[in-house]
Amino acid sequence: MTLEGRRLVCRYGPTRALDGVDVVAGGGEILAVVGPNGAGKTTLLRTLSGEKRPDRGEVLLDGSPVSGADPRWRGRVGLVSHRPGLYRKLSVAENLTFFASLHAVPSARDAVGRALEAVGAATLAGTRAEALSRGQSQRVALARSLLHDPDILFLDEPFTGLDPAGAAALETTLRARRTGGGVIVLVTHDLRRCLGLANRVAVLRGGRKVHDGGTGAADAADLLGFFTAGGRDASTTPSAGHRS
Repeated sequence: MTLEGRRLVCRYGPTRALDGVDVVAGGGEILAVVGPNGAGKTTLLRTLSGEKRPDRGEVLLDGSPVSGADPRWRGRVGLVSHRPGLYRKLSVAENLTFFASLHAVPSARDAVGRALEAVGAATLAGTRAEALSRGQSQRVALARSLLHDPDILFLDEPFTGLDPAGAAALETTLRARRTGGGVIVLVTHDLRRCLGLANRVAVLRGGRKVHDGGTGAADAADLLGFFTAGGRDASTTPSAGHRS
């Protein structure tokens, strides 16, 4: 399974949030997307997931174009964004049961229990969403993204607000899904966690990809060098066997 964005362009008025970005994420790997504020990371994630339609370019799965308007595509995708997207007056279990019904998940009650257990939030099932802390809301949002066992996970700063136990539970879950052959695209500001968790890392700067490579021989200082105008361009950087 291979997810690919080709020559992606996204504009907000006169600003190009993405300016011809190519990116590839394969099954059984975690691709981390990093870069300075305003680099286009969240726009790239939204575009790949189908939440945002690009102005130019296309998103493909195994060589075939996909669209956020296609319910079959939405059923294969799990997305965690900056918004928890929970109904405040409903309990955690009620929220997740509702979302499970949208995906026609069989045995919704069991699926909700498994998803909460996976993110270390089983004790929150009866808690109203409005009573959750920031970190607890993040755990529940992560559980929601796992309910329908998606093939592809898109995660925008998923570790924000998590305590060490929550972060450890998420890392365990992501590694297990990677081992199972899923595609995971992760936006993060945490360079050290990125290097410890991801197989590959793409660096964006000013809407362009300036680096794409494996994480094995990199360190945080190497990646930070690409955040500035003095960093090397992606055209001179190996892409670990993937098209740049």
